[in-house]
Amino acid sequence: MKMVRFFLRFRVLTFAIILAGCEQEQSLEKSPTPQVVAVLVESSPLIITEDLPGRVAPLRVAEIRPQVSGIVQQRLFEQGREVRAGQALFQIHPATFIAERDIAAASLRGAEAALARAKLQAQRLAPLVEIEAVSRQVYDDAVSQREQASADVAQANATLARRQLDLKFAKIEAPISGRIDQALVTEGALVASTDSGPMARIQQIDKVYVDVRRPAASLDTLQKALSQGSADIGNSLPVKILLSNGDMYESPGQILFTGINVDSGTGDVLLRVQVENPKRQLLPGMFVQVRVPLASYGDALTVPQQSVVRLGGKAHVWTIDSQNLAQLTPVEVGELSQGNYRVVSGLKKGQRIAIDGMERLSDGLMVKLLERPVEKTIAR
Repeated sequence: MKMVRFFLRFRVLTFAIILAGCEQEQSLEKSPTPQVVAVLVESSPLIITEDLPGRVAPLRVAEIRPQVSGIVQQRLFEQGREVRAGQALFQIHPATFIAERDIAAASLRGAEAALARAKLQAQRLAPLVEIEAVSRQVYDDAVSQREQASADVAQANATLARRQLDLKFAKIEAPISGRIDQALVTEGALVASTDSGPMARIQQIDKVYVDVRRPAASLDTLQKALSQGSADIGNSLPVKILLSNGDMYESPGQILFTGINVDSGTGDVLLRVQVENPKRQLLPGMFVQVRVPLASYGDALTVPQQSVVRLGGKAHVWTIDSQNLAQLTPVEVGELSQGNYRVVSGLKKGQRIAIDGMERLSDGLMVKLLERPVEKTIAR
């Protein structure tokens, strides 16, 4: 009886094992093939850019200051408007300068009269000293008086020129063309050439600078980008300006230079860009974004960022061969731009790579493809 029971138990256990194996096999046969979204690797021109914050600065700034002292009689411009070089801005009361000019003119006439008299005296004594009718000392004194009178005339001329210049400076003119700010003095104010504050400011903004601060460590990349262009640094890189609302400014900029000093506090250097501003849309002090090209590739392979997986610190992608078999392929990637990696090596044009559903893949596993065209995102 014990042997019969043992054989019965053994047959039941064997049957259970066989049944479990059949069920597992049926489960494996029924497991669906993994589905992945794949794209074709394609090549296209690629420009790598970097967006940096910048601040607008005027091309030139002129502070209007008086060169003579006096009472402001009149303001001759409209505040906030464009002015041209040489345009009158302020009138300082000219009465004092007119009087000083007239005094200088009268002194000049007196000096000229004294010079004429001294010349005549020297001419009269010249023949007399030859015949010893007068002493040499008398003649020498006459010649000295003539020379002194000539010097007095020159001094009077200089004084008159200065007084005329003071009268001219009483009308303060714009040294440059540009947009003038508000007047900082009013009619009736006493101004002097020693004043610490200006009367107004003019800023030339038909062209403006955009000053950008960038890490000094990134200058090597910029220099490489510059070397790909022409020798003229201003025409080598197409710099674009983005306004605060994200819109692209209509006029491109030109890189003028990079600074030669590194800020000891931040480690940044200055990058100055010049931009045409005919509509005065860019105002001094405004913050904008500057899109600086770092590299340009005529035929670059790119893959979406989500297709790259990191294993052991190295980049890999899942490639799908012609038999729909998945394979984990190591690749070398370069810059990340607009959600795409540039592929340096490891892939060829026309290969298929998985961009979705990679978590279910293993080497040699057959997959079902759901292809879609590559969405190329090229830096603007």
